[in-house]
Amino acid sequence: MNPVLHLDLPDWLPDLLRQHQHCRDDEDKVRLAIELAHENVHRHSGGPFGAVIFDQDDRVVAAGVNRVVPMNCSTAHAEMMAFMFAQRQLGRFRLNSDGNRYTLATSAQPCAMCFGGSLWAGIDRLLIGARGSDVEELSDFDEGPLPEDWVGELRRRRIEVVADILRDQARGVFERYRDSAGVHY
Repeated sequence: MNPVLHLDLPDWLPDLLRQHQHCRDDEDKVRLAIELAHENVHRHSGGPFGAVIFDQDDRVVAAGVNRVVPMNCSTAHAEMMAFMFAQRQLGRFRLNSDGNRYTLATSAQPCAMCFGGSLWAGIDRLLIGARGSDVEELSDFDEGPLPEDWVGELRRRRIEVVADILRDQARGVFERYRDSAGVHY
């Protein structure tokens, strides 16, 4: 067994992020996550999910896109990739342990795994584009079982949740993915 695991993001992602280093409001943040999801599908580099972590000054800390199929790794979801790259960038496993606030913007509602990651990664806000029901309606992705009151669970842990931001645009990425003849990247 090789004791080293290598996960990477597509080579186009850093250039796109350089154009959006600062997002002034919640819509801009989710718009960037949606753009990442769209580019990931358009460039055949992964699935239709994007996620971006912002610091309290609205600057990009890290981002991720779905890399499950290219990396042969079931945990390479956009949110998980963003968490890992932010943790590496900041040098700590709990992002907000420095007393600052961090926001995760996602193109779609986190699945069961990414919900769990959101609990422990140290985010303070979660911004969501498409709903989990949109994802399941427009694709064959199984989002897994979430607690019945998953939003309440996050709020009890002081994570603010804002959903349905640019929902129609986020749904559009899944519609394009579905219409791409079912090709899975």
